[in-house]
Amino acid sequence: MFETKGGVLFIAGLGFFALAFLSNAVVPVLMYKDLPEQPVEELVNSRIMYQFEDLARRYPEQFKKYVGDPTEENCAKLMRLGRQIYIGEGCWHCHSQFIRPVSNESKRWGPVADSSEYQNALQRPVMFGTRRVGPDLSREGGRHANDWHAVHFFNPPVVSPDSPMPAYPWFFDGSPDKPNLRGLAIITYVQWLGSWLKEYPYYEQWEDINRED
Repeated sequence: MFETKGGVLFIAGLGFFALAFLSNAVVPVLMYKDLPEQPVEELVNSRIMYQFEDLARRYPEQFKKYVGDPTEENCAKLMRLGRQIYIGEGCWHCHSQFIRPVSNESKRWGPVADSSEYQNALQRPVMFGTRRVGPDLSREGGRHANDWHAVHFFNPPVVSPDSPMPAYPWFFDGSPDKPNLRGLAIITYVQWLGSWLKEYPYYEQWEDINRED
């Protein structure tokens, strides 16, 4: 067997598989096994709090009904719930959350993904995605306003005419201006994505607002 071309290719295939498994699975696990995983509460920052407080201003009745006050504790709860909804609704089938160092992806979506970004409770398991029917969402936070996301989840073609994304009317109490707990949670989660980066959109403007306050 090992003297035939097929045998050589078979052994070579096993060797490459073993090498890929070691370099992409075993080595990273060993490198980061002692690095503590950040809990959700430590992931709340001023950038996502700006968006969270903006949700409370835009949808005061709905926010009060389902969330209460725009506190850091409630923000963490909705970030965690939003992640669960994102996974449960299968959003990762069409969207990835991993910027690869190929095809100029960093020019489209921001810095190449760094392993440190995934060492927290909201990035486990990593949403590599199976395909990109929609854009990568690693840097989605801050790129669109909360009301844009509300309309997009309620009826995607309204803001993105060629979007194949399905509507999610069960995120609302009848209309896009009435997001329920699920709607508020997934918007919060999406706005959190990338909020840890200096390049988070409009952050300098928000800091100016905070300084004025």
